[in-house]
Amino acid sequence: MRQSELFTKTRREAPADEVSVNARLLSRAGFVYKNSAGIYSYLPLGWRVIQKIAAIIREEMNAIAGQEIFMPALVEKKYLDATGRWDVPIGFRVQGLGVREASFVLGWTHEEIITEIASHYIQSEKDLPLAVYQIQTKFRNEPRAKSGLLRTREFIMKDLYSFHADQKDFEDYYQKVRRAYEKVFERCGLKTVYTVAGGGAFTVTNTHEFQVISPVGEDTILICDKCQYAENAEISKLKAGSSCPQCRGKIKKESAIEVGNIFPLGTKYSDAFKVKNRPIMGSYGIGLGRVMAAAVEVHHDDQGIIWPSSIAPFAIHLLELGKVSAKKVYQDLQKRGVAVLYDDRPVSAGEKLMDADLLGLPVRAIVSEKTGEKVELKKRSEAKAELVNLSYLRTLSSKS
Repeated sequence: MRQSELFTKTRREAPADEVSVNARLLSRAGFVYKNSAGIYSYLPLGWRVIQKIAAIIREEMNAIAGQEIFMPALVEKKYLDATGRWDVPIGFRVQGLGVREASFVLGWTHEEIITEIASHYIQSEKDLPLAVYQIQTKFRNEPRAKSGLLRTREFIMKDLYSFHADQKDFEDYYQKVRRAYEKVFERCGLKTVYTVAGGGAFTVTNTHEFQVISPVGEDTILICDKCQYAENAEISKLKAGSSCPQCRGKIKKESAIEVGNIFPLGTKYSDAFKVKNRPIMGSYGIGLGRVMAAAVEVHHDDQGIIWPSSIAPFAIHLLELGKVSAKKVYQDLQKRGVAVLYDDRPVSAGEKLMDADLLGLPVRAIVSEKTGEKVELKKRSEAKAELVNLSYLRTLSSKS
C-alpha cells in the first residue's frame, strides 16, 4: 500500500486524555481512534493487526476441533432470565421505542445463547463432544473504562464453548484449550502466565487466566519464581516472599495484563436449557484488542511501537529518501505477495524516519541516492542497519 493513500496520518502528540502507552502510541500512529470513553474505532492499520490476530486464533481453534459460528449481539431477556443473569449489572439494556421496559441486552457473553442453540442438536451422547466458537463484538457497562484497549466498553472477543459427556472428557479438552491458548499468545509475541482465578458472574468454581506480566497491568498475581505457578491476588491466600505450594520456590508479586481466560461451567447452563444428557460445559475467551494492546505495552521504545512480525500490519516499511524513487522495488515486492507499506509521500527524510519508528513495522527498507543499486535494511528491533541486495529483502517476509 502507498502511504500517500493511507486513510490516516500520524500525530506528533498523543490525545491529552490518554495515559497508557498502548493508547498513546496506537492513537498517534493512526491504528485506532477514540470515539468515547472505552469505545474505539480500528482504523486501516489497526484493523490489519486485528485480522492477523484473528487468523492466528482461528488456526489454533480449528486445530482443536472448534467450529466457527456467529451469534447475535442482541440477547433477549428470556435467555438471561433462565440463568438468573438478567439483573447482573454488567450489560447495556436495550429498550425499544414505545416499550416501557428493556427486553434485550447488548451481548456481554453468549453462554445462554449457545446452550439454547445446542439443545436442538444434542440428542444423545453420540452427539458429544462439541466445540463451537465465534469472533464477535461484546458490550460491557464498564464503570472504569481506561488504559486504552485494556479496559473498554465495547471490544472484540473470541469465545469458544464446549459440550462434553463426562468430566474426564471435559478436563482433557480444557487442557487442549490451555495449550492452544499458549500457542496463540506465543505466536502473537506474548509470554503468558497460566493463573488460577475466580469465576465472577460466569461460574462459582475457580477459573484460569492467561496473564502477561507488565508494570501497567491492572491485575496483581502471585507467582512462583521457580515453577511459575500463579494465582490472582483477588482469590489468593499466598503472600509475597512465602514458599510456593507446588515446588517450595519463592512467591513474588507482579502486575499483569489478562489477555485470555478459560472457565469450567459444569451443567449450570445445560440444566437451565434442559439439554439432553446434561452435557458438562466449558467457556473460553480471548480479547483481541487486549492482545493488540498488550503487544504494544510489551514491545515498544521511546520512538514508537515494535510489532511482532506475526501480527504487524505490513511486513516491510519501504521508504524513498531524496530524489530517487522506490516504485520499482515496491512493485517487485507486491508481485511476490509481500505485505509492504510504501512511503512515497513528498515529505522530509526526517519525518519519514520518525513515522517509520512510530508505526513500528518489523523491517525498514530505504532506497536513496546513498544506497545506489542496493537497499538499506534495518529491523525495527535492532539498532544496526546494513546494505543488502533486493533479492535478500524478498526473503525476509512471508506472504500476507
